[in-house]
Amino acid sequence: MTHVLETGFEELNRENPNGSPAIRGYNIVDGELKSSSSGATFESRNPAWVDDCLGEFPLSTEEDVHAALKSARKAFPSWSSTPAPTRGQVIGNMGRLLMDYKEDLVRLQAREIGKTLKECGGEIQEAIDTCLFFQSEGRRLYGQTVNSELQDKELFTYRRALGVCGIINACNFPSAVPFWKMIPAIMCGNTCVWKSPQDSPMLSFALARIMHEAGLPNGVINLVHGNGSGAGQSLVDSADLGMVNKISFTGSTSVGKMIGEICGRNLVSASLELGGKNPLVVMPSADIDNAVEGAYWAAFGTAGQRCTSLGNLILHQDIYDEFMEKFMEMVENTRIGDSMRHEDVLYGSMLSEKYAIDFLKGVEICDSDGAKKMFGEGAITDDNRPTNFLGEASDGSYMWPHVYVDVTEEMSCFHEEIFGPLVTVVKAKSFDHALHLANASPFGLSSACYTNDRLEAYRFKTGIKAGMTGINNSTTGAEAHLPFGGVKDSGNGTRESGIWVIEAYSYWHAVNDELSGKLQLAQMDVEEIHIEEADADYSALA
Repeated sequence: MTHVLETGFEELNRENPNGSPAIRGYNIVDGELKSSSSGATFESRNPAWVDDCLGEFPLSTEEDVHAALKSARKAFPSWSSTPAPTRGQVIGNMGRLLMDYKEDLVRLQAREIGKTLKECGGEIQEAIDTCLFFQSEGRRLYGQTVNSELQDKELFTYRRALGVCGIINACNFPSAVPFWKMIPAIMCGNTCVWKSPQDSPMLSFALARIMHEAGLPNGVINLVHGNGSGAGQSLVDSADLGMVNKISFTGSTSVGKMIGEICGRNLVSASLELGGKNPLVVMPSADIDNAVEGAYWAAFGTAGQRCTSLGNLILHQDIYDEFMEKFMEMVENTRIGDSMRHEDVLYGSMLSEKYAIDFLKGVEICDSDGAKKMFGEGAITDDNRPTNFLGEASDGSYMWPHVYVDVTEEMSCFHEEIFGPLVTVVKAKSFDHALHLANASPFGLSSACYTNDRLEAYRFKTGIKAGMTGINNSTTGAEAHLPFGGVKDSGNGTRESGIWVIEAYSYWHAVNDELSGKLQLAQMDVEEIHIEEADADYSALA
């Protein structure tokens, strides 16, 4: 095998159909390449072509995670005292290097997780946008000057770094999401230990390599590979040992609740961006063609493997038949396949075999609930394939698009997040009924309403319990300068992206500077101002 740092990005993208690992990857701890202390490894394989093995990576142990945390702790004093504009310049360098390597990174990401080239291009661009946005925020890490109630005293506030941040993200957005987390974290002066997704270690290694090439000092970002129950659990459990000051996690609600419990009992800050069962409402006044296109993309883009993917499609009864006729025509003609070999496909493979297995369990929930299946036959095989599937089904893990109708809020499939190309359709009697249905699931991440009635649009965006809402737009899509996150079972209220994320990676430090040379006590030494009766006679104004 080839040492990963001895290769260029062109070689990293070279397909390896012989089944053996092409590249040997490593953890990065204090700027040095490290194998697992146990010697154990795992492989990264192309889910769209399972014979293509990208590389072999360390299956990190608790010892490896603790070494990374110690490295981050050692680097913290120097990095946090580096002027914020200088930290911002390093981040700007990262953005420019991402631009230089964008085409290679897009192909590497598409190869490692099966997303389409177009979607991977948008995601790498979002990482670039995040770097360029926070480069300038390094010059705007503002505090405030506050007027004192006492004389000869100045009051100030400053933003201070938290310390060491543990970063854990899922593989469905393996470049945008870790940059959402780590870029504002290091801009605020924190250091990080990043547990890469098990299904995208090669891309994570390439991104970490770019960060160091940009001038990032050793130890500021440390990368460890492995699985959630091993390296991920060790990183979270380090909160019990006082080794970490922050955990930022994107993933399932069940795991997020466990992380929140551990962080809570140790008074460790947690950012939890979790699942969704995102509703999309269509009202009679909507542009139906526009709504069909938005719902179709929201449901089946990325093979439905977004936390913001459409879950419950809520249709007003007056437009139900027209909408479903147009919607089903699009669904039945969906082009599916490996975008690295076929053009104009809507979606590719599942992210990995694990995601494929979990998705089929979600299909079983819909079937057992008694929902009516309009389209979808589970896994795509050579003998069971949609009309517009391109390529050999046996090469990877591909799924039919699924549509279930006659769904009610009493059914489990109405409430459960089903991570994959499946949408449940619910009929609404009125706007109030539609809004009720939109709020009826336990999640509150994203939402959408298609209507050209201004009052309905207003009532939806003020009545929905969600962190994000689209009006005449799909449930998916985020920009690097808007807050991203949810409520209810979709998160703990923290936000990714934009200036709002700075609150998650810094704390306010209040400074009281006494200039009088004597003790002055707030609230006690303040001169009382008495209310006096006015001398003037205002009776004539009555």
